[in-house]
Amino acid sequence: MGQKIAIIGSGFSSLAAASYLAQGGHEVTIYEKNSTVGGRARQLKKDGFVFDIGPTWYWMPDVFERFFGDFGKKPSDYYELIKLGPAYSVYFGENDFITIEDTLEKICAAFEAEEPGSSIQLKIFIAEAQNNYEIAIKDLVYRPGVSPLELVTPVTMKKIGQFFSTISKQVRKKFENPRLVSILEFPVLFLGAKPSNTPAFYSFMNYADFGLGTFHPKDGMYSVIEGMKQLALSLGVTIQTDQNVEKINVEQGHATSLVSNGQHISADIILSGADYHHTETLLPTKYRQYSENYWENRTFAPSALLFYVGFDKKIENVEHHTLFFDVDFEAHAYTIYDEPSWPENPLFYASFPSKTDKHCAPDGKEAGIFLIPLAPGIEDTEAIREQYFDKIMTRFEYLTNQKVRNFVIFNESFCINDFVADYNSYKGNAYGLANTLLQTAFLRPKLKSKKVKNLYFTGQLSVPGPGVPPSLISGKLVASLIEKHLN
Repeated sequence: MGQKIAIIGSGFSSLAAASYLAQGGHEVTIYEKNSTVGGRARQLKKDGFVFDIGPTWYWMPDVFERFFGDFGKKPSDYYELIKLGPAYSVYFGENDFITIEDTLEKICAAFEAEEPGSSIQLKIFIAEAQNNYEIAIKDLVYRPGVSPLELVTPVTMKKIGQFFSTISKQVRKKFENPRLVSILEFPVLFLGAKPSNTPAFYSFMNYADFGLGTFHPKDGMYSVIEGMKQLALSLGVTIQTDQNVEKINVEQGHATSLVSNGQHISADIILSGADYHHTETLLPTKYRQYSENYWENRTFAPSALLFYVGFDKKIENVEHHTLFFDVDFEAHAYTIYDEPSWPENPLFYASFPSKTDKHCAPDGKEAGIFLIPLAPGIEDTEAIREQYFDKIMTRFEYLTNQKVRNFVIFNESFCINDFVADYNSYKGNAYGLANTLLQTAFLRPKLKSKKVKNLYFTGQLSVPGPGVPPSLISGKLVASLIEKHLN
């Protein structure tokens, strides 16, 4: 018999869970705090420019295919996918960059030009990464993190050493060139921890990068959200925006209703895709699973300072995605993970979606998104934001050998305070909990509350972890768990 299910938040994981639960015959309503769906994957439109506010990388297309396939659909039923070629470029100095192309053969040629003999090692490394990908993405990540035994299979036992080594060690065994090391360590940054703290098994991210490639959904990542919304609505999901959930009511250990904008809404099951820590603050203290001390001692993925910039000219010498690794990575990482503070010389990333997607900027103009990874919870002021915009613009002009600052039409920023205000994000983190060894699978916050019956969680602070594909998977996992406990 169908249950009345209330879902808090409308990010990737919530939309995914809503569709699965509606497909299962339940009455599903989403309550979204903001005026549009998408959670962190919202959109900014200004003066003819269009920006993805949140995620800008589309990796692991097979995960999206598997999601839509569960409903007899394909991604192409909802949005057009463009494979980027080149995928991205990485700057190391003035006019000094390595371009990562759209096939492994071309990438091998770039490695060989940088370090003779490295292409042989790269092929070996990527073959191992592909094997890990087959194990992880096709199997392990689709397990709900209920028991440590989920990770114990004949295949994983053969790879046990990779869980106790790190990406950093594995890469350095095969490559000496520091520039190539930086490129190979880059993909695991999406998992939220330093490569030196990320298990070597996660090299599957390198296969996602070099093996599967980088894509751009036409009209931006928000077109994926719009596709998921369309799917959910077609399955009978109700979506209510501008709904600020203020409380979860518990009676005799059961979640019975939530309070949104002062209104009591009864539900048989409550599922939160909102920030996990914030969701627990909506409960009476005795029903919270994790203490403030618990959250304080987790390793969080970074926050970010983002700039959305409209340029009054086309930007040269950059790709759709461009990384700026011209400064010391370890020094920047130290300010994120070891001694939370503003980095003196930050690495940064820039995306120019209008390079691929003409609709993202008016003719002759360019849309630019700039991102600096930061420690969550540090001071965030307009003055600091302006200072860092100046820092990266100075470096950007020098490294790419062009003047751009006088062509800035507008510059909108988004940082720690905004992550807190818009998403109730713990300390303003952008990407959830890092995937370190001690924060993997069953060691992450649970999908099902241990203290409140009928209360569930999904999203990047839970299983399987940060990133867009894991969020889709998290939605499927929690929906399956709910169905299991109903039967």
